[in-house]
Amino acid sequence: MNRLTSTLSLFIVLLLSNAAHAAQRIAILNFELNDITSLPNTPQEQQRTASIQPLLEQAISNVGDYEIIHINAEAQASANSSFGYLFRFNDLAAKLGEQFGADWIIVGQHSKPSFLFSYLMVHLINVKTQTLTARYDVELKGTHEKVTNRGVSSLANKIHASINK
Repeated sequence: MNRLTSTLSLFIVLLLSNAAHAAQRIAILNFELNDITSLPNTPQEQQRTASIQPLLEQAISNVGDYEIIHINAEAQASANSSFGYLFRFNDLAAKLGEQFGADWIIVGQHSKPSFLFSYLMVHLINVKTQTLTARYDVELKGTHEKVTNRGVSSLANKIHASINK
């Protein structure tokens, strides 16, 4: 009887400690390209922008204990009535995240006003409260892969700090 009681107690403690340390669930939407240069939306810039979301997923996973929630492109396109719609309306982005079981949703744009630099503009939205928790603007000087990786890494660290306040 003592052995059964201690085994059950240990199981309950493990179960409760696992629930207390459950990973935050983060959905990261595909970034939109807002290219306002004289030669906008080149295939190279579209490819670079498409790489940001998976890079951010990896960087977020590296900085903390997070579960990445995947929202398919069709669901994102359906919720995003026009360019920048989910970026402007945090409550609607939060509802999309809620449909997929996320605690947080990240909505971002890659803004390119010049050939020399661009910005990662990101909203971190709390799905439960449907409110903007933080806004980040990370400058990328240049178009090299290394520059993009460094900017995404910086962004992941800022997001991690905001979530763990």
